Amino acid sequence: MQRCAAIRLKIPDNEAYTTLTTLQRLGINIAKLERTDIIRIDANTDPASIERNESIFNPNKHAFTLLESCTPREGETWIEEIDTGKTTGWRLFDASGKPATPETVRAAAEQLLCNPAIERSIQAQ
Repeated sequence: MQRCAAIRLKIPDNEAYTTLTTLQRLGINIAKLERTDIIRIDANTDPASIERNESIFNPNKHAFTLLESCTPREGETWIEEIDTGKTTGWRLFDASGKPATPETVRAAAEQLLCNPAIERSIQAQ
């Protein structure tokens, strides 16, 4: 059995900012965007060991969240590279700070976030 965790930058994320402004120019109605690295860990692994692993986590610039399940959260899509399995989470928010609707998330994935030739998009259920 696996658990999943999200690691995001605490410092300004230029890639997320560029993606946000591009999605807005494409007509996707979002006000905020968060990018995370999604990692899968064995259910028996102590989450604190991830936070001590300097190759994936730096406490000075990263925030660690143990997820409730190995599925995208509300307003989120996971983009998984087909060859490597590397997964990036993109969580979208509207102007009121609420997670974006499934339709908005799907449109963002189709128009920019996912290249279906090399990636697959996993949507919240």
